[in-house]
Amino acid sequence: MAMILTRRSMICVAGAGGLSLALGQRARAEAKPGRVIYPTAEVAYMSQYVADRMGFFKDAGLDCKMVQGGSGVKMREIVASGQGDIGIGDMSHPMQLSNHGRNARILLPVDIRNASVVFMINKQLADSGVSTLQQFAASKRPDGHKPIIGVSSLGGTNHVWASYYMEQMKLDDQITWVGVGVGDVESMLGSLKTRQIDVLVNSTALLKTATENGWGSLLFDGSGEANWNQYIGGKVPATAHFSLQTTIEQDKPKMQAFVTALWRATQWIKTHSVEEMYAASESFLGSTSRASTSADIAQMKDLFDYTGEIDPASYERGAKVWFREVTGIKPIPMAQIVDSSFALAAKQAHPAG
Repeated sequence: MAMILTRRSMICVAGAGGLSLALGQRARAEAKPGRVIYPTAEVAYMSQYVADRMGFFKDAGLDCKMVQGGSGVKMREIVASGQGDIGIGDMSHPMQLSNHGRNARILLPVDIRNASVVFMINKQLADSGVSTLQQFAASKRPDGHKPIIGVSSLGGTNHVWASYYMEQMKLDDQITWVGVGVGDVESMLGSLKTRQIDVLVNSTALLKTATENGWGSLLFDGSGEANWNQYIGGKVPATAHFSLQTTIEQDKPKMQAFVTALWRATQWIKTHSVEEMYAASESFLGSTSRASTSADIAQMKDLFDYTGEIDPASYERGAKVWFREVTGIKPIPMAQIVDSSFALAAKQAHPAG
């Protein structure tokens, strides 16, 4: 059936189109600007990537800029300076800030154990017969010095958790820690390849890339469930989204918008495949092969915390890692640093499927 448009109906259609355009422009103009800070191009920080790429930040009324800090420590410094609204990283980061007079609050947990405590050894040392952390710690570099473990940054997540394992095995005084590549994946892998370091601690994706290229191989999987349960004891919120208390107080509705978007991203991750997760985060994860990154995503999918809750028992398990000499963090009661109100509101608005 033919459609007849009168002059009046055409004016109405044009008017409706103009109104829609005006409303869209108004919505964009009213969106609150925000800066979301992540340390490095790693799968562990995927909830931020998904919130950005799937439009959850936008849906929450935010106009966000994603900023890569370069390492966990640098990410923390950006948040501490007020140049970032919300950061993601090891739980020790907001604790460090609070210990130094920059009160921070943990708003939403990310995982149930750390996915980036994979010890990979360089090919030359592996070929010499070193196959355990004990053998590695007893080895010497060509110049006679202690063997070197490289992490993305001293004080960052790899260092915090890897050093705990070494302490528990009473090997910590036999090795030297160095920060390599300020979190840059190519620099970290390059330091392993050229034997500037003997062992690199990072993610499954970097291990797979190192193995595929003949640069290194697995020495000890600190992210694996068996080793984690043996030395850590069970579920721990290793990584979290956090912000300064002063930033929260400046605009609580804005912070609620961040947490709501990130909660939605977490639930999206729960119900989507590895392939879909890769597509949603590919632009952030370009430093390793698709196969390596997909393997990392498959592992991380099982490690995400889909509850949005931190309970006292898991906090106490993590406390023995966070509050010790190597971190320099003084003990903080859970109630003093964890603010669960934003996560609770997000869950009420968007119940878990």
